[in-house]
Order: sequence, then structure tokens, then C-alpha cells
Amino acid sequence: MARILVVDDEQGIRHVLSQLLEYEGHDIRAAGGGAEAITLFEEFRPDLTFLDVKMARMDGLEVLSRLREIDPGALVVMISGHGTIETAVQATRRGAYDFLEKPLDTDRILVLLRNALQQRGLAEENARLRTEVQQRHEMVGRSFAVRQVLERVERVAPTDARVLITGENGTGKELVARAIHRLSPRANRPFVEVNCAAIPAELIESELFGHMKGSFTGAHEDRAGKFELAHTGTLFLDEIGDMSPNAQAKVLRALQEGVITRVGGARAIQVDVRVLSATNKELAEEIRGGRFREDLFYRLNVIPLHLPPLRERREDIAMLVQHFADRTVREGMLRPRRFSPEAVERLQRMDWPGNVRELRNTVERLLILASGDTITAADVDMLVAGKPQGGSLSADLLSSTTFAEFKDVAERAFILQKLRENDWNVAETARLLDMPRSNLYKKIERYELVREE
Repeated sequence: MARILVVDDEQGIRHVLSQLLEYEGHDIRAAGGGAEAITLFEEFRPDLTFLDVKMARMDGLEVLSRLREIDPGALVVMISGHGTIETAVQATRRGAYDFLEKPLDTDRILVLLRNALQQRGLAEENARLRTEVQQRHEMVGRSFAVRQVLERVERVAPTDARVLITGENGTGKELVARAIHRLSPRANRPFVEVNCAAIPAELIESELFGHMKGSFTGAHEDRAGKFELAHTGTLFLDEIGDMSPNAQAKVLRALQEGVITRVGGARAIQVDVRVLSATNKELAEEIRGGRFREDLFYRLNVIPLHLPPLRERREDIAMLVQHFADRTVREGMLRPRRFSPEAVERLQRMDWPGNVRELRNTVERLLILASGDTITAADVDMLVAGKPQGGSLSADLLSSTTFAEFKDVAERAFILQKLRENDWNVAETARLLDMPRSNLYKKIERYELVREE
């Protein structure tokens, strides 16, 4: 059911159109003039508005402009008994979705209604997906280190300057690259990512610059490379330090001249691409070792941007835990649970060699495996690799080959620890775990748990 506003100074038109739309199952409001229409629009927030062009006191085109000021995405269909091309052009320029002439045709109205609501649904879905993508790729934190990064992103994004993003694995280099693209004038153009470390050296040139049919075994057709696909947009070269020397030379030419040549081709192709790159390597050492071109480094490193490891911004961990917990619950259909202050404090004390990526995986693991409505410090001690309590849980977890095996190992260790804490009092342990005693006995039997002497 859609909300529809009908605006016409002829009562007969309002009545007939409202009756038709109500019969189709929609929620209808009607207004007899422009001022009333604007007031109703602000209160009702319709999905679609039918608006007469010629009305007393306030012209329909003026009302259209006012409605589009209130809601730039408003869908408005203009109605006129004296339709002219000039009026239709004016209405379209002011943002009208379509134009109907009187007398109104029922079939035309219903087709237009269906198409307009379908378009609005697609627009809302696109907005929702865009919001989800932005939330997935947003940088979270209030620390001085993160504020410095975000400030530099905001300053460099509106330009076409090349940015070299450095930092350890898992610090969020891709997030920064996407943020720069999202805030740039190229935001509505392609964002193309290439992981240079994941592509074999013999294929990297084809991947970046494309190839012609028959240029090598397996080249069955002409294929555009990433530079062409990113034309007018942004190309993100991740793990640039792992690129082969031959590919480095071609990338340098592309940056210098703005042209590329496909593998096996002879024609130079003009490309307009903003290049962002990232690496976890010390490129100065790679240059000294002859593994990276110094001239390419200076081309890429116009704006250096270093991301701090998580251990250097521990004050952000509490916010990150909440962010990842909310996202995991929303995407994984898990029941929401809170992290106790003690659990967060335990997480803040850890070293996090895998940085933010490791923290995200850890939060997801705790939400899946921990019992109870609150995730406690004991859960962190037991389920987070590297912080075992009462046994070598870390080694056991790391040796698991499947997720099902991982869950079994974690559940066995958790129940064993709780039994130990309660001196093997099964009734008390079941009560604390909020588990029927019969279920606990079954799990003791399943995992062959035996009280140690």
C-alpha cells in the first residue's frame, strides 16, 4: 500500500481519482489548492503526488517547486486540461516524474502508478544498499590517530592526487581507499580494486591492461583490463609492493602518459584514472633491494597516508566492539548480546597482531560461541585464541579444520571449565548456564568429560 496525495481544484477530478486509487488499495489524501497541498505533503509524506497544473491562487508548477524543495526525491505527476509541450517541458525541468492530460485515462493512470512506485522502491532499495555499504566500509574510532587519518582523507579526497596508503595487514587500508573515492568528484564513477599479491606475475599485466585475442594461451577473446574498467573513476592497487618489475614499468608509463596498451595489442588507449595504492611493506627497503622502482614510488607517493595499528589506538576498541557486534547481529541473524565492561577491558589489553580485521573476527566468534545474554571476561579468556584459561584451548582451536569442529572444541572446553569452576556440581553448573540438567548430562557424555583426580 502506497501513500498518494491528489491535488486538484476541481472536486469531481479529486473524487474520481481518489476513488480509483483507493480501490487499488492505497492510502489517499486530497487537497483542493496549493497551500493545502504543501501542508498535507509535509504531514503525510506521500510516495506519489498527482498535481493539477492550473489552479487558483497558486499555480501547480509553483507547488511542484515547493514540494521538490521539501523532498528532492518527491515523485510528482502533473495533470493538465490544457497540456502543451512548453508546460510539459517546464514541469520536467522542475522535477516532475510524468505528465497526464485530461480527460484522465484509467489504464494510463494505473500503468504510470505501477511504474512510479516501482521506481521509488528501487530508489529506496539503492539508498538502503548504499547506506549498508557505507556502514560496512566506514572507519570507526575517536582516537587522535584516527582523527588525523580522517582529516587527511577529507582534505585529499576532493583532489585527483595519488595517495599511497601504508600500514600493517588488517588496519583498514581498503576502507581508506573507498572513503577517498566516496568523498571525491569521482564518487559516482567506478571503483576498481586489484590485489597485486593475489594475481600470478605472468597474469598481472593482462589483469591491469587487458589483452587481445590470441595474445597468449587461454586468451580466447579481447578483454579490457582494470585501467580501462576504472576509466573516469578510481583504481585501487592493493599490495602494490608485490607487483612484478615488468608490470611496474607499464604502470609507470600509464601514470606518466595517461595511456595503456593491451597485451598483444598495438593501439594506445587513453585512460582517465585516479590511482590509489596500498602496501604493508617498507617500500624504501624494497627499492634498496631492487624489487621496486624508485621512480614509480615517487609517482604513487604524492600523498602518504599511514594507518596506525590497533595496539596504538586501544581507546577505539570499545567503539569497534560495539560496531562489529551490531553489524554481526544484523547480518548474521544472531540474537543481540552485550559485552560486559570486563570483557571489553580484556579485549583492550590484547596485542591484536591482525589489527581491526582480527578484532572483527573475534567479536563474531564470541557472539556465536559464548553462552548467556552477556559476553563476559571469562568468555574472552576461554574463546579468544591466545588467551586460554584452564587448558590449551588456543592450540586446540587453531587445529580445527572446519567450523563445526571449531564449535565442538570450543563448547567442550567451555563446559569443562564451568564444571571445574563449580567443583563438578552438575546441578549448579546447569543452573548457571541456564541449561536443563538433562542437556548438560548429554553433553558431558557426548564429549566424554571426566573429573580429574
